[in-house]
Amino acid sequence: MTRIALGLEYDGRAFHGWQRQKDLSSVQAALEDALTQIADHPLGVLCAGRTDTGVHASAQVVHFDTSASRPLTAWVRGVNALLPPSVAVLWAKEVNAQFHARYSAYRRRYRYWLVNRPQRPGLLAGRVGWFHAPLALDAMRAAAQCLVGEHDFSAFRAAGCQAKSPVKLLTRAEIRQAHHATGVVFAFDFEASAFLHHMVRNLVGSLVYVGKGAWSPEHLREVLASRNRALAAPTFPPDGLYFQGPVYDPALAIPEIVAEIPDFQLFPV
Repeated sequence: MTRIALGLEYDGRAFHGWQRQKDLSSVQAALEDALTQIADHPLGVLCAGRTDTGVHASAQVVHFDTSASRPLTAWVRGVNALLPPSVAVLWAKEVNAQFHARYSAYRRRYRYWLVNRPQRPGLLAGRVGWFHAPLALDAMRAAAQCLVGEHDFSAFRAAGCQAKSPVKLLTRAEIRQAHHATGVVFAFDFEASAFLHHMVRNLVGSLVYVGKGAWSPEHLREVLASRNRALAAPTFPPDGLYFQGPVYDPALAIPEIVAEIPDFQLFPV
């Protein structure tokens, strides 16, 4: 039996999230169906981080075990030929039996792209978030630093979250701003040991409250300390959220792809 790791990217708009669900399209189901055809036996995959409906990934990592002997190119080009257009395998690598896409990762990364202009996006609909009123970068950056460290993130946890503990170590919460023909663009970058269900989208929603002037940066610290979801801002839409992949021990030599997706330099100006 051989264990194979794959890296893939996908546009989440066509799927009801990562996880296989009865009678609903999912990234997992599409990938497992394609892999099964290549291996000529049923295959199941385990991923580094599950994504919700409408959430994208630029560097998802999965692993599976197979008795089939195939060149690595078959797990890339062959599988891609059988996948929907919005999912693509980027690389394949044989790994040892101890490697686990989820449990071998010690951090995970997410980015939220937000277009800030009065008009809603058309060309980028479904691929970026949007907020109509001006947002203050410095205020949001100050608030984001309140979040860094090990905290109980219950105030930003979805009601249906199945995580055993709400305590997570957030090692990065950075916000960048760029001016583009599409409007002002913000990139919210988060890196943590793990994330709670809807945690990033809830954090972005609360940071936007700070940016629009409804809250002070210090108020976000108070929301965090309250551990009360009712005191945080509403969950932001999934459109601009991208799973940018796990972080592994470099000794494992797992390829890292942290794409600037969507890279606004590539869009028409």
